[in-house]
Amino acid sequence: QVQVVESGGGTVQAGGSLRLSCAAPGRSLSSYLMGWFRQGPGKEREFVAATSQNGGVTVYADSVKGRFTCSRDNAKNTVYLKMNSLKPEDTAVYYCAADYLPVRIGKSPRDYDYWGQGTQVTVSS
Repeated sequence: QVQVVESGGGTVQAGGSLRLSCAAPGRSLSSYLMGWFRQGPGKEREFVAATSQNGGVTVYADSVKGRFTCSRDNAKNTVYLKMNSLKPEDTAVYYCAADYLPVRIGKSPRDYDYWGQGTQVTVSS
């Protein structure tokens, strides 16, 4: 079992940037595929991005492709989501999730085993 903790959320104007972090203090994440999801008000949780165990493969939702960058530093047990050109529709609670020994890069919340508590991102117009 692994506990992950998100940080870096906040309020930003449209067009601005934020960087989210997801850490697992004292625990290696190198065996976990790591994903980012978000859930806006009144919406279902949706896939944002995911990165393979060594960071060699990363996939994105079409809605964030070209604006968001997902990366990881296994030496620091941390995963990042850099968000540029933010839009009001990016407003949501952002969650980090871990999939232990994955067989593929999943885009469904059901594919992931462990979740953080979420961090709020609000983009004002």
